Amino acid sequence: MLDNIRIVLVNTSHQGNIGSAARAMKTMGLTDLVLVDPVESPQSHASALAAGATDILAAAHTVDTLQEAIADCPLVLATSARNRTLDWPMLSPREAGAKAVQEGKAAKVALVFGRENSGLTNEELQMSQFHVHIPANPEYSSLNLAMAVQTLSYEIRTAWLELEEQPQSIELPEYPNGENLERFFVHLEKSLTDSGFIVRQHPGLVMNKLRRMFNRARPEENELNILRGMLTSFDKRMDKE
Repeated sequence: MLDNIRIVLVNTSHQGNIGSAARAMKTMGLTDLVLVDPVESPQSHASALAAGATDILAAAHTVDTLQEAIADCPLVLATSARNRTLDWPMLSPREAGAKAVQEGKAAKVALVFGRENSGLTNEELQMSQFHVHIPANPEYSSLNLAMAVQTLSYEIRTAWLELEEQPQSIELPEYPNGENLERFFVHLEKSLTDSGFIVRQHPGLVMNKLRRMFNRARPEENELNILRGMLTSFDKRMDKE
């Protein structure tokens, strides 16, 4: 199951942080590392800080966009250091660990970490189903990247050990992966724009709220297919008018 848990680092500035994150992962049994457009590719400094986790670095995949990194993941958990203007379903690290382990039994799960100095953008945060906030000391909440990876990796391992001791036979729904969900949002925006519901010059606000609503509802794969079918039917009707 732990093989299905993916750690995604977005636009990391320093290769040493990538090495330290790999070390944090390996101590908790995680192996799947994806780097999104890193400023520095892992080299000698990253290997030195990875210590005995150079195999994690060697197997890491590098992609250009976050969408590529999560395309095959039905569940995406994005870390957020602060409250945003757009409210989103929030999990504690413990809740995130439990959910990642539960859904990781059947499909890929991504935990996404942002830039060292600015975290994830609102657009990147909206690609997730849940946000995760580590409740650090508000007077000194200076968690570096590797510390954040270590904290959530520990919670995942703790939840996994508990599941091993008390196995549960819970059948989970089949959720769409990130690629299919993004296709739905693109289709939805086009249909709403073509119908005149969304103003072409200002689509952002409405789509942000719709993304939040559908991510909160988490439609299953067959439900998403129904929604896509509805949109296609509307599209055909509008084309005839």
